[in-house]
Amino acid sequence: MSHEDAASTASVERTPEKDTRFFGQPWALTHIFGVELWERFSFYGMQGILLIYMYYTVADGGLAIDRGIATGIVGAYGGSVYLATVLGAWLADRLYGSERVLFASAFVIMAGHIALALLPGFVGLGVGLVLVALGSGGLKATATSVVGTLYAADDVRRDSGFSLFYLGINLGGFAGPLLTGLLQTTLGFHWGFGLAAVGMAAGLVQYSIGRRHLPDAARRVPNPLPKKRMPLVWIVAGAGAALIAVLALTGVIRADNLAVIVIAATVVAAVAYFIVILRSPVITAEERSRVWGFVPLFLTSVAFWSLYQQQFTVVTIYSAERLNRDLFGWEMPVSWVQSINPVFIILLSGVFAAAWTRLGRRQPSTPVKFAIGAIVMGAAFLLFLPFAGTGANGTPLVAIIGILLVFTIAELFLSPVGLSAATKLAPRRFTTQMVALFFLSVALGTAVAGQAATFYDPADEAPYFTVLGIIAIAVGVGLAFSAKPVLRLMRGVR
Repeated sequence: MSHEDAASTASVERTPEKDTRFFGQPWALTHIFGVELWERFSFYGMQGILLIYMYYTVADGGLAIDRGIATGIVGAYGGSVYLATVLGAWLADRLYGSERVLFASAFVIMAGHIALALLPGFVGLGVGLVLVALGSGGLKATATSVVGTLYAADDVRRDSGFSLFYLGINLGGFAGPLLTGLLQTTLGFHWGFGLAAVGMAAGLVQYSIGRRHLPDAARRVPNPLPKKRMPLVWIVAGAGAALIAVLALTGVIRADNLAVIVIAATVVAAVAYFIVILRSPVITAEERSRVWGFVPLFLTSVAFWSLYQQQFTVVTIYSAERLNRDLFGWEMPVSWVQSINPVFIILLSGVFAAAWTRLGRRQPSTPVKFAIGAIVMGAAFLLFLPFAGTGANGTPLVAIIGILLVFTIAELFLSPVGLSAATKLAPRRFTTQMVALFFLSVALGTAVAGQAATFYDPADEAPYFTVLGIIAIAVGVGLAFSAKPVLRLMRGVR
């Protein structure tokens, strides 16, 4: 960037509402857009082949783990990614600021992908998933918070800006499974994991160039931890790591109960977080009311993600066993199904962003958007029912494409809106940690998705899709009828 561009950026940071250089959004959005694109390339590229790597036979390059246990591990891992946002958010709010935690987290993610690519068998799986989970958790909460610093609280572009941010995520999410899946089917799983590491390295290079042009607010530590409390932090961290090691060595934490443990840990973390924020003496009565208004959104989000995140468990199994993947005599990789949803996000996120901008104050309120998202997600599960009982590879590819289109529509009503709502409803001293609360709803939903997938039976799938679809619809309808009282709690935030 030239000196003139840097000066222009500094000016824009003082008056962000006047900066419209990136599709009507602040130019600084491009830097977070870019690093998220490459991080999602690596994340979804790896996740596209992760489940089949675990349950495929050794002869096929896999680890031959029982399929039910493998789906639970995927759910636990996915939940841990979002659970780790708590740690990332705390580090950002109390010690280092969002931008610095984001940068360090990207390095941890790359190390995790390198471990999956180079370390053999279960050692590589364990080390790799732990590092990717920790790094992705740190990056997720902080990247969203940094985007929030680009907008004034009443800037009507905020929701559309988050939708464009979501576009960057899904450009990476589209390319990742395609390329890692292609390498997996031609060269082997570890080549696919290696490509994910290369993608994260590209993201680090891009972000290193642009990070210095982000606003100072992105580096600010909103609630600094007193230095005298640092020894206690190290003691707690060491004790926590030791406890996890002891529980694993004594068999309390096992591969077959990981999802349940993550569910329990997430519930405890979410309840504790809400209590800490609501009882904090540094927040105002208005801020406290807004946090209460976030509670029903949190619960609806859990229900939504419990279904949506089954793309990486049930939908993967469905793609391998129930989907006709024949393309003119060539069988496409299982992981390619994971690229369908990002295609629709790429096509529709701009449409949603433009719609919210055009509607302005007339757009549906946040609770109504959440309700619609849950209802549509439930309907997507019911769309599997016409194909129940059609046998092995009996579902046409066009059917899964249509179902995942409905997944996408549901997602665009809830996910980017949820990120935006977390920043709008957050007390000033808990900005990043409120974003972490939203991600805790994703963590809980993801872990539930992994545990629920253990009950999926391709030979008798109608009850599974029916029950979960109806539950999600009921949750959405309940929130729709509660929209007005929720809005009153939100104190002017829509």
